[in-house]
Amino acid sequence: MSEARRWSGLSEVEAAARLKRFGRNELPGGEHRSLLRIVLEVIRQPMFALLLSGGFVYLFLGESLDAIVLLIFASLSVIISIVQESRSERVLDALRDLASPRALVIRDGVQKRIAGAEVVPGDLMLLAEGDRVPADALLLEGEGVLADESLLTGESVPVRKRGGAEEAELGAPGGEDRPALFAGTLVARGSGLARVVATGSASQMGNIGRSLAAIELEQARLQAQLSWLVRDFAAIGVAVALFVVVLLGFLRGSWLNAALGGIAVGMSVMPEEIPLVLAVFMAMGAWRIARARVLTRRAAAIETLGAATVLCTDKTGTLTQNRMRVEIVATEDVVWRWGEADPDETIARIVQAALGASASLPTDPMDRAIHEAAGSPRSSSQALVRHYALSTNLFATSNLWRDGDGDALNAFAKGAPEAIAELCRMPAEAHARLLAQTDLLAAQGYRLLAVAEAHLRPQDGAHPLSQRQIPFNYLGLVGFADPLRDSVPAAVAECRSAGIRVIMITGDYPATAKAIAARAGIDGHGVLTGDELDGMSDDALAEWMKTVSVFARIRPEQKLRLVQALKRDGEIVAMTGDGVNDAPAMKAAHIGIAMGGRGTDVAREAASLVLLDDDFASIVHAVRLGRGIFDNLRKAMAYIFAVHIPIIGLSLIPLLLGWPPVFAPVHIVFLEMIINPACSIAFEAEPAERGVMHRPPRDPQEPLFGKHTLLLSLLQGILVLLATLTVLGYVLSHGTPEPQARALIFSTLVVGNLGLILVNRSWQHTVLHTFNSRNPALWWVTGGAFGFLLLTLTLPFLREVFHFAKITPYQFVLCLAAGLCSVLWFELYKLFRRH
Repeated sequence: MSEARRWSGLSEVEAAARLKRFGRNELPGGEHRSLLRIVLEVIRQPMFALLLSGGFVYLFLGESLDAIVLLIFASLSVIISIVQESRSERVLDALRDLASPRALVIRDGVQKRIAGAEVVPGDLMLLAEGDRVPADALLLEGEGVLADESLLTGESVPVRKRGGAEEAELGAPGGEDRPALFAGTLVARGSGLARVVATGSASQMGNIGRSLAAIELEQARLQAQLSWLVRDFAAIGVAVALFVVVLLGFLRGSWLNAALGGIAVGMSVMPEEIPLVLAVFMAMGAWRIARARVLTRRAAAIETLGAATVLCTDKTGTLTQNRMRVEIVATEDVVWRWGEADPDETIARIVQAALGASASLPTDPMDRAIHEAAGSPRSSSQALVRHYALSTNLFATSNLWRDGDGDALNAFAKGAPEAIAELCRMPAEAHARLLAQTDLLAAQGYRLLAVAEAHLRPQDGAHPLSQRQIPFNYLGLVGFADPLRDSVPAAVAECRSAGIRVIMITGDYPATAKAIAARAGIDGHGVLTGDELDGMSDDALAEWMKTVSVFARIRPEQKLRLVQALKRDGEIVAMTGDGVNDAPAMKAAHIGIAMGGRGTDVAREAASLVLLDDDFASIVHAVRLGRGIFDNLRKAMAYIFAVHIPIIGLSLIPLLLGWPPVFAPVHIVFLEMIINPACSIAFEAEPAERGVMHRPPRDPQEPLFGKHTLLLSLLQGILVLLATLTVLGYVLSHGTPEPQARALIFSTLVVGNLGLILVNRSWQHTVLHTFNSRNPALWWVTGGAFGFLLLTLTLPFLREVFHFAKITPYQFVLCLAAGLCSVLWFELYKLFRRH
């Protein structure tokens, strides 16, 4: 587009003004949370209200130091939550940026590449083959521009665009020789210069975006479970706090002290960590999966990944490298292999005919391979008269060319052997020989196209309306090789060890599909074709799908039926896809996986995950990470449940037995300073368990807190509580002063808390085995907590803040022993389970 230099485009100042006026070029939904919004969300949490209440009560009691310390802790708690939420938001912003299109615009007469969100009405955009159009625009100049508008129209055939109409109306998508380009559509061929007319919500895509934004998605099962858990615990906490206030107020007469006791108990019951943990795990889980070249569009997919039992994948570009090369050219009598002696005239003629049936500017891998094999483009004296596109009922495409200035027409066709046989009206005997030769070559792993030609001299310039009206003559076969990705066999083997069945679904010839499946390690026993699928009842298909893992000659719309059959059989299905017609199957699957490299926006919109490199191994890596993330989330929640039991018990039991209260709000805050980062940072960063891909998928109906998990967490918490109560009973029986007793009880509880963190790192391996696992966040949390405990016991200022008295080394060793013994039983349990 050398002439584009005469266009100066907008100035940067004018572009900035329009950006402010029209807003960013973004669809509704997926909004960014500002820092102020995050702060407001955090300070609305019940825990923050309890901390503020405790601080004001201390002020009324005249305990200014306690009030200041508690308010400092409240601020610190808010800061930690804000930092963690902001970190999650930055992760989500990074994920949005990864998926954001970019645009080449002319500003101040200079070409500049900017984020698609910064395109404004009036901008001049330079578009080239393969570009995604970022906004609605009018084509000013263009060279052979074809636009794929299937995203908006559902028609898979690209439409021609004609430039030169600067003031034209956009109109509706679809239709040939119009200047309108629409956001989200793909430039399938050619290049051009366009002026932006509408962005964001004002675009055609924006209309769809507003409709999608209005749809309320069903809440994920995990979120629903945790929502009722938080709601119920919060209600219990408020009820218990009010009960304690009333009880202490009547028994001891001091309502302010009773309020402090009630606040401490309420804080001990309130599971305020759970929403934070879920947010951090989902955001950081999405980021970790993104590092494996997989974008997470729906957080629920992270939970579902660990339950997947069937992984349906296409072949080209996912299992293979999508780098086609012509390997063989075959006639009925001769098979010529690439790299052998120079091809004879017959072989060269077949290659040239295949070139004539291909796009002049190739984007399809097979078209590119044909151009490379031909070595030179078609003569410039030939003009393309008509292109006959591939259709769902005829797997063939043809081009009609005019030679020079005459009226002689040459037609060339390429496509599936059975489709070319139909176009050539091949006799039954010749058709059988062609299919036999195709089976033989396809069994060697080649992807085959048949080639035909025809020479026409139409009367009065009339052109055939359909490929079937052209009298084609069969020439031969062209065989392509698409090498398997090196990582695929190991990834398929890993799926097998993880109890995940891999099913290959392709449009290829059955023998080719079976050969590729064998190389990949997929069980290719039996191949089911699309035609056979059409003739089957749902019951018959369900029986076939129990044994068949290779499906060939499958049309995109047939994928939906395969997904439905698998789901009826109780399978948890992950489905890959890249086309508009793949969207229903991906949306129907439990996990839809769109191809990021070659997929359409419709496919991405329907998908839960987007595969950036289109590599099957990345899917398996994501499954491995998904299993690890769910395991760590379960450990974090189990730890939260376990650690709150001794806190609640030590807040209530001494009051009910008439003993001095153990905890004030400041102690609960200190414990929360350990619990919050432990469950939201340390457990999230924990490496996946060894052997996570050597166990069957988990039952999707299994709750986060199953009976086994709940029982173990309950037992962990009760034993830590018993250990601390034993120490409390011991010190009270020996007449230990209240401040010193509080220091001993609190030390025992902190040691038990840290022990719970360490033993819950793994539910399979002992602490000694997990010491080699790299997790710096864990050691910062546990080391910092233990160090601060030592400071509160040794520094007079901190002892006064926490209402502690000095304890002896012997007493501290007693606390260490009691705290550690309360959790060591879990190590013995793990050894017993293993042996």
